[in-house]
Amino acid sequence: MNAPTAVTHLVPEFHQREVPQALIEALQARFGARMSTAMAVRAQHGRDESSFDVPPPAAVVFAESTQDVADAVKLASEHAVPVIPFGVGSSLEGHLLAVQGGISIDVSRMNTVVSVNADDLTVTVRPGVTRKQLNDEIKSTGLFFPIDPGADASIGGMTATRASGTNAVRYGTMRENVLALEVVTASGEVIRTGTRAKKSSAGYDLTRLFVGSEGTLGVITEITLRIYPLPEAVSAAICSFPSIEDAVRTTIQIIQLGVPIARVELIDQHTVRMVNAHSKLGLREEPMLLMEFHGSPAGVKEQAETVQELASEHGGKAFEWASTPEERTRLWTARHNAYFAAVQSRPGCRVISTDTCVPISRLADCLLDSVKEADDSGIPYFLVGHVGDGNFHFGYLLDPNAPEERVKAEQLNHALVSRALALEGTCTGEHGVGLHKMGFLVDEAGAGAVDMMRTIKRALDPKNIMNPGKIFAL
Repeated sequence: MNAPTAVTHLVPEFHQREVPQALIEALQARFGARMSTAMAVRAQHGRDESSFDVPPPAAVVFAESTQDVADAVKLASEHAVPVIPFGVGSSLEGHLLAVQGGISIDVSRMNTVVSVNADDLTVTVRPGVTRKQLNDEIKSTGLFFPIDPGADASIGGMTATRASGTNAVRYGTMRENVLALEVVTASGEVIRTGTRAKKSSAGYDLTRLFVGSEGTLGVITEITLRIYPLPEAVSAAICSFPSIEDAVRTTIQIIQLGVPIARVELIDQHTVRMVNAHSKLGLREEPMLLMEFHGSPAGVKEQAETVQELASEHGGKAFEWASTPEERTRLWTARHNAYFAAVQSRPGCRVISTDTCVPISRLADCLLDSVKEADDSGIPYFLVGHVGDGNFHFGYLLDPNAPEERVKAEQLNHALVSRALALEGTCTGEHGVGLHKMGFLVDEAGAGAVDMMRTIKRALDPKNIMNPGKIFAL
């Protein structure tokens, strides 16, 4: 296996910018007890779910309004000090690490639903609202927000990383479901992009520019989203297969036949074993598809019967239905806890989580070769995939005291991403670039496209204070 050429087992060395005492004093004067330099608070805001270790920010500001964010950014801009937005800290690629020092702006207290426009199927929220909170607050309207990345992430963070998740095969990603934004720019100016209208041809699409920008162009302070009617009928099912290939071939057929399945998740046998131990379940310890169908009762029945027939052609067995909300919750909770189940299976481990996406017709080619490499490596791992849209994740479980395991895991990740790119896929389907995928972005997009991104960044953030050192190096 070739040595990695991208950002891999070490975070690049970035210059830690000095944070002047004058800025700390100005923040203290403006925010009082809502600004902290305590090491415990800083450390909490200097870690995400990635495996990187970076010094924490110099201070944390707890914003409660757009004006708070604007004032904090203006003060930071005066001193050319970096600003890193923080939601709930669930990112996986080092997005919120203070690689150049600076201050963290925590927007978790900006957690109100501003308005629900049920007739237009839109909702406007502050960035600290989490996806579960949002669905709890709008369920009485008969509507729901379908984007489900697994973690109870904040809507602001999901927008910044262009997240997706288990429902993307039917409802799309954040890219398709964000209509409008309020953003604080690098100068502290507040701008609005987009409207609640379903479409517009007015000027540059600034909304899409900020969706997926990972905090490098501005701090998102309000988001308008599409929401959807709760389906009349919902049914979930699990099906075990003799091999991962059988499960993947079934998935490819489901998608190519146009079955409007809402979710189709792959869980490999290692992950099923971990989930059984963690969630006290008795699932067959074989590769498994976990599926969900939305629609009318008749439509759901027809979809499920079609899928069951396709699965049986590929050796699918132990088809188990879950029609009640309690049964579905049990299954999906187990899926969402797969990460924690895996971590528990090797106490004290650190996780390197991969994220690639390929055209559905190339899924088997990419996934099966990657499984063989992971098996041959000897490193414990788990595998889950939103395979309905060609997206999957390995989680390599590393002993933090065995650096050779990290090197080997990064080599596996490098081989996986290179394979996905060769198959006309992407280096990241939903986690974002952050630190870990910076080199791979050049491989995927090309130097010219990345240079254009740098040009946009310099134009909108000339002092390079907005989450610097992410996506690409200036």
